[in-house]
Amino acid sequence: MQQRVAVLGTGKIGEALLSGMIRAGWSTDDLMCTARRAERAEALRTRYGVEVVSNIEAAKTADTLILAVKPQDMSTLLEELSPHLPADRLVISAAAGVPTVFFEERLPAGVPVVRVMPNTPVLVDEGMSVISAGSHATEDHLLRAEAIFKPVGKTLRVPESQQDAATALSGSGPAYFYYLVEAMTDAGILLGLPRDKAHDLIVQAAIGAAVMLRDSGEHPVKLREAVTSPAGTTISAIRELEKHGVRAALIAALEAARDRSRELGSGHS
Repeated sequence: MQQRVAVLGTGKIGEALLSGMIRAGWSTDDLMCTARRAERAEALRTRYGVEVVSNIEAAKTADTLILAVKPQDMSTLLEELSPHLPADRLVISAAAGVPTVFFEERLPAGVPVVRVMPNTPVLVDEGMSVISAGSHATEDHLLRAEAIFKPVGKTLRVPESQQDAATALSGSGPAYFYYLVEAMTDAGILLGLPRDKAHDLIVQAAIGAAVMLRDSGEHPVKLREAVTSPAGTTISAIRELEKHGVRAALIAALEAARDRSRELGSGHS
C-alpha cells in the first residue's frame, strides 16, 4: 500500500528511518519530516530532498506518523497533534517504554497505534525493530510499520506484554557488546598489544562470530564448543568467566533493564 509518511522528531533514529526508506526506493514526494530548529530543517531538506513541515501539517496530511521524540516530550506532542489528527491515520511510536494505551487515551478515538522498539544499529541498516500492535491496530497497520522499518534491519512482532523484555535484550543490547569490547580491549593492552591492534582483533572476532550465529543455524553452545579444545586456552578463559559469575551477572543486568523499562512505562500509563 502506498502511504505518505511523516517522521516527527528527526534525530538519529528518525533520520536513520528516513534515509533507509529513501534507499529502499521510497519517493521523497511520499516522505516528510519535522524539526525544531531551522538549521536542522534546512540540513534535512538539503540532504534528503524531503519536505520539512510543522507537526500540525504532518498530522493533517500524512497517512502514517512516526513519533520519534523523547519519551518525556511525547505528552506535549500528542496534545499538539490530537485536534488535527483524523481517526484513519496510523501512529507509530518509537519511544522507549511508552505503552500504546498512553497514545490511545490522548488521541482521537479509534486511531491505530503501533509500538516499535528499534535499536541503534538501524543507523547502519543492521537494526532490530520490535513491533507490537495497539488495541485498534490491524494486520494492515503492522505490515505498513514493517515496510518502514525493514529497510534498516530486521523486524520482529511480539505481544506488547513482551516489549519490556525485548527492550532489555535488543533495545539496550548493543551497549552490552560495546561494554564487552571495551573490557576486552583493555585486557588486550594488559596482555601487551597496542590499543588499535587489540581493537581490530576484537571487532573482527565479534563480526565473524555474529555472522556465524546468524548464518550457520547452529546453537551457540555448539559454536562455542568448536573453539574449546580440551585443556586449551579457551576453556581456561571460560573457567574464569564462570568463576566470576559472568553468566549470572548478565541475567541480573537484563532483569534490571527490563524492570527499568517497566518503571518508565508506568510513568506514562
